[in-house]
Amino acid sequence: MLMILLTACRGEDLLVPSEQEHRGDTLRTEVVGFYLLNEGNMGSNKASLDYYDYTTATYTRNIYTAANPEVTQSLGDVGNDLVIYGSRMYAVINCSNLVEVMDARTARHIGTLNVPNCRYLAFDGQYGYVTSYAGPVLIDQNYKQIGYVQRFDTATLQLVDTCHVGFQPDELEVVGRHLYVANSGGYMVPNYEHTVSVIDLETFKETERIEVAVNLHRVTADKYQQLWVSSRGDYYDIPSRLYCIDTRTNRLVDSVCVPVSGMWLDGDSLYVYGSEFSYITMDWTLSYAIVNVRTHAVVTTNFITDGTEKNIAKPYGLMVHPVTKEIYVTDAKTYVNPGALHCYGADGKLKWSVRTGDIPAHFALVSELQIKN
Repeated sequence: MLMILLTACRGEDLLVPSEQEHRGDTLRTEVVGFYLLNEGNMGSNKASLDYYDYTTATYTRNIYTAANPEVTQSLGDVGNDLVIYGSRMYAVINCSNLVEVMDARTARHIGTLNVPNCRYLAFDGQYGYVTSYAGPVLIDQNYKQIGYVQRFDTATLQLVDTCHVGFQPDELEVVGRHLYVANSGGYMVPNYEHTVSVIDLETFKETERIEVAVNLHRVTADKYQQLWVSSRGDYYDIPSRLYCIDTRTNRLVDSVCVPVSGMWLDGDSLYVYGSEFSYITMDWTLSYAIVNVRTHAVVTTNFITDGTEKNIAKPYGLMVHPVTKEIYVTDAKTYVNPGALHCYGADGKLKWSVRTGDIPAHFALVSELQIKN
């Protein structure tokens, strides 16, 4: 049944050839480029991969097709996460039930991992970890299939262990010898999950759950041994919010009143964008904030300073260049047509924009060392 599903999701679609555009100025740092994974609308089999080369200031759309002319299938249905680890790049293709493994330098196909309803990735040592909703895409408050994290060997691409957590686990993060997993329960509305699972990496067993808030989603760890966790809220009375866990005690220590749909940590600055929908107002609230992770203070509620945020219909992805501090924000627009990528300077002023694939979402920076390898 799984093979039938994979064939259906990566079927005989006509492939769109790659295209190139020049945007911005050439740049020489240890970061030579970045990949951008476009999710593609669910059921459309239109996940795609773009690449921006800083050394030539060239943006290439649909680079996976160009790098793999012998592969007749597209990437698949819904690209949900993208991570470079070592010399390999891993793309979670959610509804195709697989993790696509590529060469980080060339985007050439290496292999796949078959994981049902997979969501997000984390890595530590020789192992990778991927969250799985385990069951089908189905909104049901009585959903019975508990989620899990699967461990795989990065050398052999073999699944080696499973740890069950809460319902519909999303992002995960390694801190020391523990793995923290945000449980959402997103399929079980209004009976959302509200905990972060803690997994001991030595035994690969869940050791505890930390009470946080409903419908958890994103997690990222800072250098102060703090874990920042986002809640989507319930889209009615409970707003989206940012929470802080002290990983030395595994206690919830603070919350910050900013809506969070995605975030990117750069030094002490946690950049967050919010794209919050309300079933009460039937409208969206968009925001672009920076939180200082050392002081927990909101530095700004809008890091876009030139007013061009009004041209972004649906912010959907975020990345900050570690050297130049340029800010990259994606726009999913209508969710069914090509989106856009906007590059802002460190001053928050728009520098350039470019067309992307459908629903641009997930970034992975490429270093000079990875290119050499």
